[in-house]
Amino acid sequence: MAEKELTQRTAWDKVLANLRKRSLWMLHYCTGCGAVELPPTMTSRFDMERFGIMPMVTPRQADILLITGYLSVKTLKRVILIYEQMVAPKYVVGFGSCTINGGMYWNSYTTIKALDRYLPVEMYLAGCMPRPEAIISGFNSLIDKIGKGEANSWKDYYENYEFYKKNQDHVFGDIETHHDVPADGRYFGILEAKR
Repeated sequence: MAEKELTQRTAWDKVLANLRKRSLWMLHYCTGCGAVELPPTMTSRFDMERFGIMPMVTPRQADILLITGYLSVKTLKRVILIYEQMVAPKYVVGFGSCTINGGMYWNSYTTIKALDRYLPVEMYLAGCMPRPEAIISGFNSLIDKIGKGEANSWKDYYENYEFYKKNQDHVFGDIETHHDVPADGRYFGILEAKR
């Protein structure tokens, strides 16, 4: 009986992944020059909507959090609060060199150098700035990973929350979140329920 339930669940997960990859809503958090390549990617010339990716205005309905440009300590705090409001599964995409290593602002004490120390990044789109062709290619890779059930970095936030929280606290002290992240992890079955 348990094996049959496992097989059915696996089949159900495959169906959900296939449906999920066809309708991705993206919330883009633009912090500078990174946003300059998004309008041509979204509009008729490159038309990312043909791949099922559309912009969204609220974190509660977004699947992708696209971080474009550099992040300062102040903006990182906002990004974390936005990420924690998103419903799982959720995917963070770091856009441009700034999210990887600080980009041309690498020498600033207020610039975050590696986004993946604070949030689980599913993929980076490198460049200063990535062209629309690279953005479309990156999103197609993400769509493939979602369809195969391999885009699971969001689970890492729950499983390794202490690592992320420690890095967040190191940068700006203990922040108040409106989410109980460990409770969310238990809800999604990622963490073992407390008894």
